[in-house]
Amino acid sequence: MKNTGIRKKCKGKSTRIKILSLSWRDIKSPFAGGAEVHTHKMLSCLDSDQFEVVHFSALYPGQSKFDEMEGVKYIRRGNVFSVILYAFLYYHRYKNDIDMVIGQCNTHQFFIPLWVHQSKRIFFIHQLTREIWDINAKYPFNIFGKRLENLFLRLNRKDYVITVSKSTKNELVKLGFDSDNIEIIYNGVSFTPWTSKEMNKKENIPTFVYVGRYSQYKGIDAAIEAVGRLNRIGIKARLWIIGKEDQQYIEQQLKPLCNRYCLSWSKEDKADIISWGFVSEEKKLELLSKATALVFPSIREGWGIPITEAAVVGTPSIVYDSPGLRDAVDNGRAGFLCKMNSVDGLFSEMKDVIQDTDKYEEKKEAAYRFSCKFQWAKSGEKFKNFINRVLNE
Repeated sequence: MKNTGIRKKCKGKSTRIKILSLSWRDIKSPFAGGAEVHTHKMLSCLDSDQFEVVHFSALYPGQSKFDEMEGVKYIRRGNVFSVILYAFLYYHRYKNDIDMVIGQCNTHQFFIPLWVHQSKRIFFIHQLTREIWDINAKYPFNIFGKRLENLFLRLNRKDYVITVSKSTKNELVKLGFDSDNIEIIYNGVSFTPWTSKEMNKKENIPTFVYVGRYSQYKGIDAAIEAVGRLNRIGIKARLWIIGKEDQQYIEQQLKPLCNRYCLSWSKEDKADIISWGFVSEEKKLELLSKATALVFPSIREGWGIPITEAAVVGTPSIVYDSPGLRDAVDNGRAGFLCKMNSVDGLFSEMKDVIQDTDKYEEKKEAAYRFSCKFQWAKSGEKFKNFINRVLNE
């Protein structure tokens, strides 16, 4: 008989498996990123005839308290801190009906080992924060934050774990997690990889593109400075930035850099730095395909979904040699891996992309072949199998 992961319940209760998923942001959050996309894709792949899925997260301005998307029920309460208490109260109200709790850690976590029995727990972590503390907090708070992270993570070391890259898995094993209990479920794309005929012609001017949030650790400033250095040595290049704009960060951090290197910032096509803001998925893929290369100079990521998206529309990526990003470019075999995680390292790879056309074509083809393997449908199937394995063990 096929093992479906379904368990018989007491008389009068639903026979569906009820899963409670917890995270501080969801797919409709104004700060949603790759982690929230991954979470929704995985939860929505579960068969509604077998599973009832509830996702609990903080309530941000403009959001509704209740929502339902692709079979996933969304409940939103409280803020970044109080949502932990609301989730605790919700769980204790319905704990007899809840079969599994997936507690996500994405800088913020819910400390479910303190209030959910181990038999019901799955720990879901995309990345550790480590170096991000050094950027976002001053001494000694950065040291304090990193030590607290280790302490809090060890609370979950006996749990089943979902993560998105080998880099994160290896870091967890070093902290005492059981390698056999960690499942890597990769990010993916929802669309069919483009054929060569579908790919757009590259821009005449070497054009680099960044996709993501405006955040200091993401390295947009390094990308701008690298473009400025290219122009200073007579190599004309420009940068496209795609993502919801943070005007304060732009005015205080990015525009002064542009002024230093005499780079124009605008939404106009002739500018050196073009800020596209938030665009549709169709427009994003069009821009990715037209660009010479994606730049992702972040010090730490879970994976980097734009890297995979860019590769399957014909554009390789230049990334820092940091956790998650090195995995997304197959340790430099399917993209350009900086030798130094600095402006110097990024500048060197960007110059190489422009000047070494044979190497560029080789990396572009390798990136395409490697990234075609990552589809949300495949990841969803792996997620379902893992959930059933945990339920039956």
